[in-house]
Amino acid sequence: MSATLQAKERKEFTSSAKRHIRLEGRVPAIIYGKSVDSKAVALDGLELLKTIREEGRNAVINIELDGKKHSVMLNELQKDFMKNEIIHADFIVVNMDDELEAQVPVHLTGEAKGVKEGGVLQQPHFELTVKAKPADLPQSIDVDVSEMDINDTLTVGDLKESRKYTISHEDDELIASVLPPRKEEVIDSGEQQESDDPETADGADSTEESE
Repeated sequence: MSATLQAKERKEFTSSAKRHIRLEGRVPAIIYGKSVDSKAVALDGLELLKTIREEGRNAVINIELDGKKHSVMLNELQKDFMKNEIIHADFIVVNMDDELEAQVPVHLTGEAKGVKEGGVLQQPHFELTVKAKPADLPQSIDVDVSEMDINDTLTVGDLKESRKYTISHEDDELIASVLPPRKEEVIDSGEQQESDDPETADGADSTEESE
């Protein structure tokens, strides 16, 4: 069951009004979508933060406004990282029967065999764009790399598990790879060390004999 957040419509839009809302522990937000007019609202900040942590960034939640519930997804979030507070949020009203696109984090799990042997694991993509109905959007894509050896690669096309979403990337796009251990470079200038008694080109002693 989706979480439900209570919202109150905002009537004032000045910076001071938004600041006052935040001082009360609430978060200014916007609700918008194809089927509804945009609404400026305020939500309880702690409840919103708790919901995002428990339900996930791509979860469908309900926002109740004036007795009417709207199924929404978080579209944009602004945070004050110093205070660990949400300062503004945008929510888009969704139709549960329509597909949409969302950014989903990619989590690599396990320790690759190649890393145990000294290799270096690289992850070019930390997020993937996926397409699905709102209820089928994953909160993360977990990829087990335990069996990856040195020089092994894992691409989008390798993610063959049964799923209800489509990854909107080419099959050959790299998800992870294990590079060989780095070797220390041996610096060789190609010059030979001079002997204690330098000689001329023809092998004779370069020191002239005194008369």
